Amino acid sequence: MNRTILYIFLLCCSSAMAQVDAYSGATKPATDTTKKSSEIKKSHNDDFESFRFGGYGEMLAKFMDYGINRFYGGNDGNAKTIRRSVSIPRFVLAFDYKFNDKWELGSEIEFEAGGTGQAVELENSENGEYETEIEKGGEVALEQFHITRHIVPAFNVRAGHIIVPVGLTNYSHEPINFLGTSRPESETTIIPCTWHETGICVFGDFGKNAASFDYEAMIVAGLNANGFDRNSWVASGKQGLFEEDNFNSPAYVARINYKGINTLRIGGSIYFCNSTGSNSDKEQTYSAIDNTSLLIWSADAQIKNKFVVARANILMGNLEGSEAITGKNAKLSNKSPYSRTGAVAQKAVAYGAECGIHVNSFFNKNVPALTPFARYEYYNPQEKGEGSQTMDARCQVSKWTFGLNWNPLPNLVVKADYTTRQIGTNNPFEKGTYNSENEFAIGLAYVGWFCKN
Repeated sequence: MNRTILYIFLLCCSSAMAQVDAYSGATKPATDTTKKSSEIKKSHNDDFESFRFGGYGEMLAKFMDYGINRFYGGNDGNAKTIRRSVSIPRFVLAFDYKFNDKWELGSEIEFEAGGTGQAVELENSENGEYETEIEKGGEVALEQFHITRHIVPAFNVRAGHIIVPVGLTNYSHEPINFLGTSRPESETTIIPCTWHETGICVFGDFGKNAASFDYEAMIVAGLNANGFDRNSWVASGKQGLFEEDNFNSPAYVARINYKGINTLRIGGSIYFCNSTGSNSDKEQTYSAIDNTSLLIWSADAQIKNKFVVARANILMGNLEGSEAITGKNAKLSNKSPYSRTGAVAQKAVAYGAECGIHVNSFFNKNVPALTPFARYEYYNPQEKGEGSQTMDARCQVSKWTFGLNWNPLPNLVVKADYTTRQIGTNNPFEKGTYNSENEFAIGLAYVGWFCKN
């Protein structure tokens, strides 16, 4: 890896920015799907009268040269070994129904890794011990289920199980919308993805032309400190193990997007939960800790036009009382479904950028809809500790991905990419302290509405 690669990558991103104005009226290529053709969005539009049914799905094969756990792979990190895997990361069914012009039902059910036969219970009759039965791996999750009351374009109300739009990936998580075979690893490592919680939301669009915006503001169930750990920061703190989510300390979420320039969207989001410890399985676990508040903020931008697609994002977070939470989590029951692994950091960070070139847009005759792309990411769930905490450098990951997408249909994509992770560095051109991790992946994905009326 040398600096020439970075210069080419940045040049592609710069070209995307430069062409926004010049080609704002250009016809969108096959890879730039629209709401009417393929995107699975739970917002008010007029492309169906009564109901619509669809969804999205992914298939993935990976070829890797590293072991399964770099934290127990010796002083060099992950052991060098050859592994192969095939999976169905997710299969999602979506159904929307309009009761009338003002009231609408939206729903999604996600089958992750083929479904599940797992159940976790908290046996209070047995001194609060956890009891888990597992018949097969995977997960079935109600990703969305909500009722929307459409009032005016600038103000609408939604209640139920909804997407938490923190970060670029949660806001735009369908497989057509990102270039690689897998969702960007930087965000998905440190926050839940797809992040969905139960609560209430107001949303709308306002402004026109160069002053066009949309927004979401919501109150939802907050994260649970039981699930925080070294490797994934707060990503495993999402509730949902039990029939009911604790709402002792709700989370407040807001997102705003600027859409005033055609093909360009700039967005930002913020998440705040005053007491993640109050949402624990057992209220007394964190009662002695004064402050377990969590603040996360993100900013992102996306360009899609005839010639290029480019996206960039940054996400940072701060968890108060992380050192005390670490101590409490280390003492959780051995039967608990939580990892209890390592120090929970006070601060975590993730950022990245990707750019793809629509090759067929540069030719007059018919050529395959090919999009070569590059992506760089950095993330660290242990960016900074609290008090006497020691951070593990093996959490620090600098990652390059190079690949090619082929869209035989507007809502169907075949992907292939090569990924290399440098462990223990934030320099994109520096070899990490530990063994690198390399993989080649092939994926197939679709998104769309199968029928509507």
